[in-house]
Amino acid sequence: MLINRSDTKMIDFDDFSNNSFHVVTELTCGNKDEDNFRPDITLLINGLPLVFIEVKKPNNHSGLQAEHKRMSERFRNKKFRKYFNITQLMIFSNNMPYDEEGIIPLQGAFYATTARSETIFNFFREEDTTDQEKFLQPLDGSVEDFVLKDNNLVAIKNQPEFSTNKSPEKATNKIATSLLRKERLAFLLQYAFAYVKSQDGYEKHIMRYPQIFATKAIASKLDEGIKKGIIWHTQGSGKTALAFYNVKYLTNYFRERSVVPKFYFIVDRLDLLKQASKEFDARGLKVHHINSREEFAKDIKSNSAIHNDDGKAEITVVNIQKFENNPYVTRNTDYNINVQRIYFLDEVHRSYNPNGSFLANLNESDEHAIKIGLTGTPLLGSDFNSKKLFGGYIHKYYYNSSIADGYTLRLIREEIETTYQLSLKKILDELTILKGSGNKKQIYAHRKFVEPMLSYIVEDFENARIQHADTSIGGMVVCDSSDQAKMMYEIFQQNYAVAEGEQEYSIAADSQESYGKIKSHDVKAKKAALILHDVGTKSDRNDWVEDFKTGKYDLLFVYNMLLTGFDAPRLKKLYLGRIIKAHNLLQTLTRVNRTYRDFKYGRVVDFAGIEEQFRKTSQDYFNELQNELGDELESYSDLFLTEEQISEKIDQIKERLLYYDLTDKEVFDEQISEITDKDTMREISRALNEARSLFNQIRLSGKYDMLAKLDFRQLAVLATAANSRLASINHREVLEQGSEAANILNLALEEIVFEFTKVKEEEMILADKYRESLKRTREMLQGNFDQQDPEFISLKEELERLFKKKNLADVTAGDMKEHIGILDGIYDKAKEMERLNQLLMRQYANDPKYARIHKRLTEKDPLTEKESKLLAALQSMKSAIDSHVLQNSHMMNNESYVEKMMMKLVVEVMHKNHQLNLSPDSIRRVNHLLVQEYMNEYYNRAS
Repeated sequence: MLINRSDTKMIDFDDFSNNSFHVVTELTCGNKDEDNFRPDITLLINGLPLVFIEVKKPNNHSGLQAEHKRMSERFRNKKFRKYFNITQLMIFSNNMPYDEEGIIPLQGAFYATTARSETIFNFFREEDTTDQEKFLQPLDGSVEDFVLKDNNLVAIKNQPEFSTNKSPEKATNKIATSLLRKERLAFLLQYAFAYVKSQDGYEKHIMRYPQIFATKAIASKLDEGIKKGIIWHTQGSGKTALAFYNVKYLTNYFRERSVVPKFYFIVDRLDLLKQASKEFDARGLKVHHINSREEFAKDIKSNSAIHNDDGKAEITVVNIQKFENNPYVTRNTDYNINVQRIYFLDEVHRSYNPNGSFLANLNESDEHAIKIGLTGTPLLGSDFNSKKLFGGYIHKYYYNSSIADGYTLRLIREEIETTYQLSLKKILDELTILKGSGNKKQIYAHRKFVEPMLSYIVEDFENARIQHADTSIGGMVVCDSSDQAKMMYEIFQQNYAVAEGEQEYSIAADSQESYGKIKSHDVKAKKAALILHDVGTKSDRNDWVEDFKTGKYDLLFVYNMLLTGFDAPRLKKLYLGRIIKAHNLLQTLTRVNRTYRDFKYGRVVDFAGIEEQFRKTSQDYFNELQNELGDELESYSDLFLTEEQISEKIDQIKERLLYYDLTDKEVFDEQISEITDKDTMREISRALNEARSLFNQIRLSGKYDMLAKLDFRQLAVLATAANSRLASINHREVLEQGSEAANILNLALEEIVFEFTKVKEEEMILADKYRESLKRTREMLQGNFDQQDPEFISLKEELERLFKKKNLADVTAGDMKEHIGILDGIYDKAKEMERLNQLLMRQYANDPKYARIHKRLTEKDPLTEKESKLLAALQSMKSAIDSHVLQNSHMMNNESYVEKMMMKLVVEVMHKNHQLNLSPDSIRRVNHLLVQEYMNEYYNRAS
C-alpha cells in the first residue's frame, strides 16, 4: 500500500518533495491502557510515522544491547503491532564509533526494520562520501533556533558539546544524514524492504548497506552505457537477496525509460537452482522455470517480460546447461528495443569456460542483454580471469568489512594433535608397505586409516559442543575421496550412531562444573548423513541436507558436494581431509563463517595441510585487492585468527599484567585491593578475561605447546578476583555518588537474574513475575524527571530497604511473593506521581525545568495560596527568560551575568507584573532555582 503508484497513493514517489514531512520528539505510541512507549525522534511522511530514532548517551549501561532487548519485548507486545506495522525504518545510536568486533552491536549507530520478535541491528558505513558532504552543511540559524525552542533546550545553543555533536563525523549525525535525506529515504521506502516467508511466518528484512550501494553502482554503470560487470561480495553477504532487490529497483529504472525488463538468474548446479528459487519465492517474487533447452530457446525468442497471469514481478531461474551445445539457441534477430533482458549470473568464479559453448550461446541469445556477475571469489588466473569474461567490478564488499559488520565470522584453523599426526603417519607407512605404490586414495579410504581419523573427529566435535555449551552446532567432514566418505559413514554407523530413545546419562562431574549440566546424550554425535552424487536419489539428498540445516543430523560426510553455495548457520566445525585449491578453497572454508548465536569464530580442522595452498590463494587475492584499492586492505589471511595473532595477544596480556604477582592469589588480591581507579582495574580485568578466552581457543586448536607461555588456569582464578574488585569499585562509586535509584535497581536486577536461572519449573513462573515486577518498577522510577521530589525519594528509600533486608541469594518463594506485593505498591505510587508530573509539565510547554521549579515552590513555604497564580507567573518567566537566552545565548558562559539578569526578571515579572509580593528571601529563592535549572541544562548536569 505504501509504495502503490496507482489508485490511492499514500506517498508521491514521482515527486518526493510533493509530500508532507514532519519530525516529532517523544511522540507517544500505544493505546488507552498503560502499554505505550515514546521514541526519542519520529519522522512522519503525510502523517504516517514511518521512521523513528532512539538515541542513548555514550557508554550507556549495556550499550545498545539494552535497547535491542527492549525493542524485542515491544515487538512481541501485540498492543504495539499496528504501530510497528506502519514503522519501516528504525535507527539506534549511542553516538559512539563501532566496536572492532562486530558480532554483538554494543556501540555505534545502527539501522533496522521491525520484526515479530527479535530484530537485526545493521551497521551502516557511508560509501558516497562526496555526496555526503553536500548534505552535512550547517542548519539555517532560524531553523536551529526553532528546533531548540520547540524542545525547550535553548540554553545549549552555544554549548561546546552541542557544537561537537553537530559534526559530520559524529555517529548519530552521520547515519541520520545518510539514511534520512529525502533522496535516500525515498529509495529505501520503495526498494529496501522484503517480507520473507519462513517456517515461523513472515520476517521483514531490510537491505544491508553493501546491497544499497551495489544497487546504486549498477544504476551508475547503466547510466554510463556499461552493460556488464561483477559484483564481488563475500560469501554470506546476501547476493541472492541483492538480485531480488534489483528486480524491484531496475523494474522502476527501466519503467522511467519506457522499457520493460525481463530478469534471469543463472546458476550452474541443480541444488543452487532449487535454493535460489526457494529464496526468491519466499520473498514473494514469481519464479519461472525452464525445463528444457527447447523451452529456453522459445523463451529467448519471446518478447513477453513475464509468464504469470497475475502480472506480478517475476524472475526466470535457469541452469547454464540450457545454454550449452544448444542448436536451438541462436542469435536473436527479433530483438525488441522495448524489452531489456537482465542476466544475474551466480558464482561466476566457476563453470564459465570461454572455450566452451555456454558463453557464446549466452551472448548470442541477446547481444544487448545486461550481464551482472555475482561472486565471492572471482577467478584471478590468466586463462579464466573473471574480469576478462564479465567486465570490471561494479561493486566490492570483502571479508574484512563483512567480519567487522557482523555478517560473517573469522575462521580459526586447527591442526590435529602432534601425537595423532604421528599415529596417522605410522598407519600410513604400514599401509604403503602392504600396498607398495598403490593408489593413495585407496590408502586414505582404508579402515585402518579412517578409523582413528574418525575417532579424533567425533571426540573433537563432542568436545566443541561442551566447550561452547551448545549442542545445536553441526560439523562437516570433507573427505579425500568418495570411498573415504563411504568408509567414514560405515564406521560411524557401526561405532557411534545412537538409536532414537536410547537412555540418557550425564557427563563427568568435572565437565559439569566447567560447562554446566549438558547431558552426554545431547553432546554426542548420534546421527550422520552421507552426501555423494551416487548415494540416494536427488530427493533423498535434498531431504538429508534440509534435515542437517534443521539440526536432525550432527555430521555430514562429503567429497565434492556442498563445498560451495551451501548455507547452514549451525555448521561451525569443518574437518578438511584433502587439499582444495585456489578459489574453491575459500569457497569451502567459508561454509563455517555464517553468524550463529554468540559464536565469534568458525573453526576449520586441517588434516590435509592446507596452509601452503591457503597462503598462495590469499596472496592472489591480496594482489587483486591491491590492484583495486591500493594499500587499503589487509591480506585475506585475516580471515583466520592465526597462531601468530594468538601469540601476539599472549604477549600483550603479559605486558599489561607485568607488575602483578600472578603466582600467588593472596598477594594478587592485596595488590588489586589497593587500586581505586576504575579504568586501571578494568584494564587488568580485561587482560585476565582475554587470557581465559584464549585458553579455550588454544585447547580447541590443538596447539598445546602454547599453553606453556602462561599459567592459564591460575589466570582464570585471578580473573574472577579481578572482576569482583572491579564490581566493588563500581558499587562504591555508585554509593559515593548518591545511589541513584536506577543504579540500585540495575544492580539488583542483575543479581536476581543470576540467582534464579536454576529454579524449579514451578518456581520459574514466580521468578519471572518477580523479575517483571522489578523491571517495570525500575523503568517507572527511571523515567521520573524530578528525582528531588520528596515522594520520589521516599519511594527510592523504600526500594533500598527492600533489597538491603536480606541477601538476594537467600530469597525464597515466600520472600518473592512478599516482595512482589511491595514492588507493585511502589509501582502504583510511582505511576500516579508520573501522571501528575506529566500534567504539570504540559502547562509549561513540556519543559521539565519549570515543572520542577513549580513543585519546589509549592512544597515548603508556598509563595501564594493560589497555585494558579504561581503557574501564570512562572509561564511568563519562561517566556521572558527563553527570549533573553535566545537573543544572547553567549550569556550562558557567564553564570553571574545570568544570575543578575534573572534576578531582574523575577522582580519585574513575578513581583511587579503578577503581584506575588515576594520578600527579598523569596526573590533570592526563586532566582536560585531558575539559575540552577538553566545552568544544569547548559552543562548537562542532573537536576
